[in-house]
Amino acid sequence: MSILLAAKALKENVSIIDLLSRLGYEPVKKSGREKFYISMIRDDDTNPSFTVNDELGVWFDHGIRKGGNIIDLGLAYWKNLGFREVVEKLTAVADGQYLGLPPVEKISRPRLPVKLPHYIVLETKPLGTHPAITEYLRGRGLFDVGKKFLSEIYYYVENDTGARKHFFSAGWQNENNGWEVRNKYFKGCIGPQGITFIKGNDKKVAIFEGYLNFLSWRTENLSLDHSIIVLNSVTALKAGIGKAKAFSSIDVYFDRDKAGFLATKEFIYALPYATDRSPLYDGFNDYNDKIKAKFKAISADEKAHKNIFSDLKVPFER
Repeated sequence: MSILLAAKALKENVSIIDLLSRLGYEPVKKSGREKFYISMIRDDDTNPSFTVNDELGVWFDHGIRKGGNIIDLGLAYWKNLGFREVVEKLTAVADGQYLGLPPVEKISRPRLPVKLPHYIVLETKPLGTHPAITEYLRGRGLFDVGKKFLSEIYYYVENDTGARKHFFSAGWQNENNGWEVRNKYFKGCIGPQGITFIKGNDKKVAIFEGYLNFLSWRTENLSLDHSIIVLNSVTALKAGIGKAKAFSSIDVYFDRDKAGFLATKEFIYALPYATDRSPLYDGFNDYNDKIKAKFKAISADEKAHKNIFSDLKVPFER
């Protein structure tokens, strides 16, 4: 099995809660569908601020405002390991090899929550309808550019007893009609996963891991007409390579972390004429981190400028 297929199998079949239990971590409390832990990916957590929603297959650390799937957890937990090594380590833990234990049947149970029919999209709306979604995208410096590409997605999750829980997120559609959804606390996919392709120039293509990074690139390159490939997940790297083969000029904008560097290396190995463009945001983890920093700097300047003029007193004359 290739490393990307192994990663896909881990995300679809392995429970994060059971995996953490194998590593020696148990939840401190439970609230609704979320279980709370003392964070295992940082040393300064004194209150349980690391949450796991096993139905969705996601985690979120409120102390560092980051989360993701089981692969993202492995990369955060084993900080000194690369993508391939983390996938191998996670597989070993799930199979019981890492701790010298027999495999636990419940860890490898099928779990495909984001693809089940009871995740129902109720409606989609244009951006600007829900203030929380607007605030989230403005905070990333992407609200204005996102109007053309994103929608507000309103959906619910129904459990086995028929109880429903409603959610809302910014949404981006992939080629299999699934929705890649993001809000302040959650990142995931509703429906089948897949890449997203936006047709443009027949010779030039820009490729990204996620749509927030594509939108970040777009804010600085409004005049460029590249075709666009967004993987929506590094596990779709093979599909992205297959799509990119049709283009003679390929710009790669993956994250500047271990997983991103590995994906870039594999991509350029398959298509040697592709160019790694990530040095454009050197010093940041990804393109959106650069845009957020730029957006905050502009906002701070505007605020300072406003404060200067607010302190001026104009004398009154008749």
